[in-house]
Amino acid sequence: MNRKSSFFDMQFITSSISTTMVLLLLGLVVYFVIAADKLSTYARENIAFYILIDDNTKETDILQFQKQLNQKPYVKQTTYISKNQALKEQTEAMGTDPTEFLGYNPFSASIEVKLNAIYTNTDSLRWIKNDIQSHKQVVELSYPQELLNAVNQNIQKLTIILLGLAILLTFISFALINNTIRLTIYSKRFLIYTMKLVGANWAFIRKPFLIRNIWIGIISAAAASSLLIGIAYTALKYEADLSIIITVKTMLLVIAAIFIFGILITSLCALFSINKYLKIKSSELYTM
Repeated sequence: MNRKSSFFDMQFITSSISTTMVLLLLGLVVYFVIAADKLSTYARENIAFYILIDDNTKETDILQFQKQLNQKPYVKQTTYISKNQALKEQTEAMGTDPTEFLGYNPFSASIEVKLNAIYTNTDSLRWIKNDIQSHKQVVELSYPQELLNAVNQNIQKLTIILLGLAILLTFISFALINNTIRLTIYSKRFLIYTMKLVGANWAFIRKPFLIRNIWIGIISAAAASSLLIGIAYTALKYEADLSIIITVKTMLLVIAAIFIFGILITSLCALFSINKYLKIKSSELYTM
């Protein structure tokens, strides 16, 4: 076991390849769990509602009100839309100018508000609405309550599904990697027993097996991370908008999870397996 020529043998390569595939699959699930959270935050923070302003309010007062809104902890971003801008946008949308047959601009000035994601739940929206409507220049507050409720419900369902899948895949991954390592150590059971006969202590016998499988975990994690980076790069190359959820921070978190899981699971599986064969008797070597 301590000879360099026997370290990177065919069993090492086979174990590394199978572990890489399992870690890649696990990494994809971890990525989707993290990306789902980012996507939900993005969706919540891009659902806007509108504050319609009294027509008698001066523009300077509206801008002052907008400034006050920007200081609120629940506000992510505000945009002032003047009467003339609202008219222009609606004219472009409808293809006709309402002032031609009405004789006046029917639209009111408004402020578009986007909230921070943590304030988009039903309870927060209720007191936010009351807070904004307490200002005298506010005529009406329009926000898509049904859309927000639908987004929140779908996000909860997706989160539960992804977490369940992640837990299930973790157990499956552990079982697959454990079986691979057990088969490898099983083939060395006579060597383990021989080392026991010559007086080697358990720590000495465990060491090369643990080191070998930790290296399998490191190499497999590096290979899985490289494949995952390649997949992310290819996805960004064909769809640049995915940069919203495929970020450097997300990739680093996923890679860290792959390395931690890869090293931890291979070392633990090796430890459990080697301990099993350290306890066996000579009569059991041929019956296992």
